[in-house]
Amino acid sequence: MDVLEVARLQFGTTTVYHFLFVPITIGMSMLVALLQTMWRVTGKDSYLRATKFWGNLFLITLAMGIVTGIVQEFQFGMNWSAYSRFVGDIFGAPLAFEALLAFFLEATFAGIWIFGWDKLKPSLHLACIWIVAFGTVLSGYFILAANAFMQNPVGYEYSEANGRAELTDFGAVLTNPVALTQFPHTIFASWLTAAMIMIAVSAWHFKRKRDLDVHRPALRLGVLTSVIAGIGLVISGDSLGKVMTSTQPMKMAAAEALYNTTSGAPFSVLTVGDISGQEHTPILEIPGLLSFLGTGSFGAEVQGINDLQAQYAAQYGPGDYTPYIPLTYWSFRAMIGFGMLAVLIALYVWWRTRRGKLPQGRLFWIVAVWSAVLPFVANSTGWIFTEMGRQPWVVFSLMLTEDGVSPTVGERSVWVSFVGFTLVYAILAVVCMKLFLKYAKLGPPDEEKAKAGVGGPSSDDDDSDKPMAFAY
Repeated sequence: MDVLEVARLQFGTTTVYHFLFVPITIGMSMLVALLQTMWRVTGKDSYLRATKFWGNLFLITLAMGIVTGIVQEFQFGMNWSAYSRFVGDIFGAPLAFEALLAFFLEATFAGIWIFGWDKLKPSLHLACIWIVAFGTVLSGYFILAANAFMQNPVGYEYSEANGRAELTDFGAVLTNPVALTQFPHTIFASWLTAAMIMIAVSAWHFKRKRDLDVHRPALRLGVLTSVIAGIGLVISGDSLGKVMTSTQPMKMAAAEALYNTTSGAPFSVLTVGDISGQEHTPILEIPGLLSFLGTGSFGAEVQGINDLQAQYAAQYGPGDYTPYIPLTYWSFRAMIGFGMLAVLIALYVWWRTRRGKLPQGRLFWIVAVWSAVLPFVANSTGWIFTEMGRQPWVVFSLMLTEDGVSPTVGERSVWVSFVGFTLVYAILAVVCMKLFLKYAKLGPPDEEKAKAGVGGPSSDDDDSDKPMAFAY
């Protein structure tokens, strides 16, 4: 493997690992905020216990998301310095807003929420967790705006003198149609991920008949959120597909392994054979569906790989502009398949537990608990499809991936950092999983512990007559 291949492998490995925690953070913050709101509205202790239980699990994943995200910044400078120099003027603005505004809200108010149970009025304390949830969503938007520039460059001007893209319209970067359609799709995927975790953990306790007054409403909230997220994923995915077809037609052609331009192009659910050529045999096709996903019309024309390759070669010069077809083809189906399967299982869990029922079959509980894995597979394969479908471009139509790698970093250096990060991530994975399972199995605090220190500052906390610790 050369430097480029190892650098790509490292970036893919660390980013997929980081992306395991991002959707949980975004989705779980909203679910915890909803549980706390339900407690404030109803006054039921079970909601307070659920808030504290799920709040602990949320904080574990939040910490892991922050730690693993830092490595992404280092990689740009280490292995992708040419790319960083080229897009630095563009990326700097959204990433600065992400750090100074979104991450500031997220981290600061998460800290206030953790330590503010007995120091803030309940309404102010509730506002803190909603601000945290808003901060996670805002953070996701700025990151997606930066990523959207790689998919569809806008708001820039190429400087021959400096040899890089320079920002001319920040508003265009923030309103990039790719970002506007990726954003709701990512948020709905995050809700689905957190909701399926809530279903799985609640089901584990449900089976053992522990704290049913806490886990039953959590299970219901998880199911409701999963269904809403599933509907949102279908609608937002439809919009994203049409934007993708207009901005990156090669990615849509690669998603279906469509080699020849076709009117009324079908969507193959399953196929056999070598799809890197033209000998594969679809065994289940839906006529016209690919055309509808790409254009909104079942009979419309969708450009094929061969025609696009010839077009790009004439436009950008000789070269292979086709992404790796088997990976894009199967990752696209895995994203859709595992995501929709998660929603179906959520509905199945609701059906079997409706009206206070407690299913007896062992298989049901195994499915309910392990279904939490499905959104992670869907998220990871969705991200792989998004990034691999853009290849061989690191910035579509502007910079090839092979031109973005650091020119002075040797293969040995990249291997050392790759192995080092992977080992650290493996240790972190073990620690995180043990912590998460420990607190998940421990269950919610009892009523006395849950109420301890809740309700805002009391007269006993009045320290006006105490010496000021900061006075000298």
